[in-house]
Amino acid sequence: MQLLFDQNISFRVVKQLKTTFPEVIGVRECGLVNVDDYKIWEYARQNNYTVVTFDKDIPDIGSVKGFPPKIIWLRTGNMSNQAILTLFLDYSEQFAAFIANEKKGCLMIYPNSALNNQITEE
Repeated sequence: MQLLFDQNISFRVVKQLKTTFPEVIGVRECGLVNVDDYKIWEYARQNNYTVVTFDKDIPDIGSVKGFPPKIIWLRTGNMSNQAILTLFLDYSEQFAAFIANEKKGCLMIYPNSALNNQITEE
Protein backbone atom coordinates (compact mmCIF):
# COMPACT_ATOMS: atom_id res chain seq x y z
CA MET A 1 0.00 0.00 0.00
CA GLN A 2 1.35 3.38 -0.96
CA LEU A 3 0.31 5.58 1.96
CA LEU A 4 1.44 9.14 2.63
CA PHE A 5 0.97 10.04 6.29
CA ASP A 6 0.25 13.69 7.03
CA GLN A 7 2.37 15.50 9.60
CA ASN A 8 -0.34 15.17 12.24
CA ILE A 9 0.55 11.46 12.45
CA SER A 10 3.82 10.62 14.16
CA PHE A 11 6.83 9.61 12.11
CA ARG A 12 7.15 6.75 14.62
CA VAL A 13 3.95 5.21 13.22
CA VAL A 14 5.34 5.46 9.70
CA LYS A 15 8.63 3.89 10.77
CA GLN A 16 6.86 0.94 12.42
CA LEU A 17 4.48 0.40 9.49
CA LYS A 18 7.40 0.29 7.04
CA THR A 19 8.33 -3.15 8.35
CA THR A 20 5.03 -4.50 6.97
CA PHE A 21 4.30 -1.95 4.23
CA PRO A 22 7.61 -0.68 2.82
CA GLU A 23 5.86 1.80 0.49
CA VAL A 24 4.48 4.00 3.29
CA ILE A 25 6.06 7.39 3.80
CA GLY A 26 5.51 10.44 5.94
CA VAL A 27 5.55 14.06 4.86
CA ARG A 28 8.91 14.45 6.64
CA GLU A 29 10.51 12.04 4.17
CA CYS A 30 9.16 14.04 1.23
CA GLY A 31 10.25 17.46 2.45
CA LEU A 32 6.63 18.45 2.98
CA VAL A 33 6.65 19.41 6.67
CA ASN A 34 4.68 22.59 7.36
CA VAL A 35 3.70 23.08 3.73
CA ASP A 36 0.27 24.03 2.46
CA ASP A 37 -2.13 21.07 2.46
CA TYR A 38 -2.64 21.48 -1.28
CA LYS A 39 1.05 20.68 -1.83
CA ILE A 40 0.63 17.44 0.14
CA TRP A 41 -2.49 16.59 -1.87
CA GLU A 42 -0.68 17.37 -5.13
CA TYR A 43 2.40 15.33 -4.17
CA ALA A 44 0.17 12.35 -3.38
CA ARG A 45 -1.69 12.76 -6.68
CA GLN A 46 1.50 12.94 -8.74
CA ASN A 47 3.14 10.00 -6.97
CA ASN A 48 0.10 7.68 -6.61
CA TYR A 49 -0.15 7.81 -2.81
CA THR A 50 -3.23 7.58 -0.63
CA VAL A 51 -3.13 10.34 1.99
CA VAL A 52 -3.75 9.40 5.64
CA THR A 53 -4.76 12.34 7.82
CA PHE A 54 -6.66 13.55 10.86
CA ASP A 55 -7.03 16.96 9.23
CA LYS A 56 -10.19 17.95 7.34
CA ASP A 57 -8.37 20.27 4.96
CA ILE A 58 -7.03 17.53 2.68
CA PRO A 59 -10.45 15.83 2.35
CA ASP A 60 -11.89 19.29 1.62
CA ILE A 61 -9.43 19.66 -1.26
CA GLY A 62 -10.39 16.21 -2.47
CA SER A 63 -14.08 17.06 -2.37
CA VAL A 64 -13.42 19.97 -4.77
CA LYS A 65 -10.66 18.49 -6.95
CA GLY A 66 -11.76 14.85 -6.87
CA PHE A 67 -9.45 11.88 -6.74
CA PRO A 68 -6.78 10.68 -7.08
CA PRO A 69 -5.34 10.92 -4.57
CA LYS A 70 -7.52 8.81 -2.37
CA ILE A 71 -7.80 9.87 1.26
CA ILE A 72 -8.09 7.88 4.47
CA TRP A 73 -9.53 10.38 6.93
CA LEU A 74 -9.17 9.41 10.58
CA ARG A 75 -12.21 11.01 12.24
CA THR A 76 -11.37 9.35 15.53
CA GLY A 77 -9.95 12.27 17.45
CA ASN A 78 -6.53 11.80 18.95
CA MET A 79 -5.27 8.24 18.90
CA SER A 80 -2.11 6.86 20.39
CA ASN A 81 0.64 5.80 18.01
CA GLN A 82 -0.02 2.20 19.01
CA ALA A 83 -3.74 2.52 18.24
CA ILE A 84 -3.00 3.90 14.76
CA LEU A 85 -0.47 1.17 14.13
CA THR A 86 -2.91 -1.51 15.27
CA LEU A 87 -5.67 -0.07 13.09
CA PHE A 88 -3.54 -0.27 9.95
CA LEU A 89 -2.16 -3.70 10.72
CA ASP A 90 -5.51 -5.23 11.70
CA TYR A 91 -7.49 -3.77 8.80
CA SER A 92 -4.91 -3.66 6.03
CA GLU A 93 -7.05 -5.83 3.75
CA GLN A 94 -10.00 -3.44 4.05
CA PHE A 95 -7.74 -0.46 3.37
CA ALA A 96 -6.26 -2.22 0.33
CA ALA A 97 -9.76 -2.99 -0.98
CA PHE A 98 -10.71 0.69 -0.63
CA ILE A 99 -7.57 1.78 -2.48
CA ALA A 100 -8.25 -0.73 -5.27
CA ASN A 101 -11.85 0.47 -5.72
CA GLU A 102 -11.80 2.93 -8.62
CA LYS A 103 -15.15 4.45 -7.60
CA LYS A 104 -14.22 5.47 -4.05
CA GLY A 105 -12.13 8.49 -3.11
CA CYS A 106 -12.39 9.06 0.64
CA LEU A 107 -12.51 6.57 3.46
CA MET A 108 -13.62 8.03 6.79
CA ILE A 109 -12.76 6.10 9.93
CA TYR A 110 -14.87 6.77 13.05
CA PRO A 111 -14.13 5.71 16.64
CA ASN A 112 -15.57 3.01 18.87
CA SER A 113 -17.05 0.55 16.39
CA ALA A 114 -16.02 -2.42 14.36
CA LEU A 115 -14.27 -1.19 11.21
CA ASN A 116 -17.09 -2.44 8.99
CA ASN A 117 -19.46 -0.16 10.89
CA GLN A 118 -17.21 2.87 11.08
CA ILE A 119 -16.23 3.33 7.45
CA THR A 120 -17.92 5.79 5.18
CA GLU A 121 -16.71 5.83 1.61
CA GLU A 122 -17.33 8.71 -0.75
